[in-house]
Amino acid sequence: MDAINIKNLTKNYGKARGITDLNLTVHKGEFFGFIGPNGAGKSTTIRTLLGLISPSGGSAQIFGKDIVKEKEAILRQVGYLPSEAVFYPGMKVKDVLKLSASLRKDDCAKEAKELCERLQLDTSRKVDELSFGNRKKLAIVCALQSMPDLLILDEPTGGLDPLMQREFFAILRERNQKGTTIFLSSHVLSEIQRNCTRAAIIREGRLIACDSVEALSKTSAKRVTVHGSVALDGLAGIRDRKEGDGAVSFLYSGEMDDLLRTLASGHITDLSVSEPDLEEIFLHYYEKDGVRE
Repeated sequence: MDAINIKNLTKNYGKARGITDLNLTVHKGEFFGFIGPNGAGKSTTIRTLLGLISPSGGSAQIFGKDIVKEKEAILRQVGYLPSEAVFYPGMKVKDVLKLSASLRKDDCAKEAKELCERLQLDTSRKVDELSFGNRKKLAIVCALQSMPDLLILDEPTGGLDPLMQREFFAILRERNQKGTTIFLSSHVLSEIQRNCTRAAIIREGRLIACDSVEALSKTSAKRVTVHGSVALDGLAGIRDRKEGDGAVSFLYSGEMDDLLRTLASGHITDLSVSEPDLEEIFLHYYEKDGVRE
């Protein structure tokens, strides 16, 4: 049985863009990435799947249950982390955790304690006193403490420092190894590349690619910025070339050996090679299909 099965799912907001004809399958036990910039439709997709908003068309199932007709049964199997969590003011962290567990009619004290220790979350503090990062930690514990079959995480690392991000993903990998399905929505490509096996890319409410992370990474160009002087005219795989301030920057999708040989023939004072931003990655897929916006 698939964890998530989406068929032509559509959500309209009048003149505003939502999502259009999404078709997507997430297998049980997968660590799946859902990539897109802010406003691409990631949160709309998630909220529709969870029954927080009603679809305008199409259908979807979670563990074989219809998202409209069997919403309550679905929510018992899902841990959800919204991009921005809001809590009742005046409550202490420990009281929020107890409330979250009681809504599921579960005793999550042992798991909550372990998660709070690993994420260094002080349960005696009031939520009003928490920083954005600590509020995110609290939302993470609320989502994970019941040991759900499916975790749906919407931009989960915002506000977490690098050490907490590393610990958070260590926890997710442990859960995934025990069989938990993870649906990770993010605009940070490196998070997807390091942790997911498959991923889908959404742009302006439509899916434009879905494949293994390895395949997506192989087709992704690198952003190269060179300071100095070098002849690049004979180097294949260059596009989106920009020059200025003594530097040349370009997207490169050719062989890395060829790039290094070409650079070695010039006079380079500084060099950076980095992942392109998501808009550049999307452009790569559009060019590959012969389509440009």
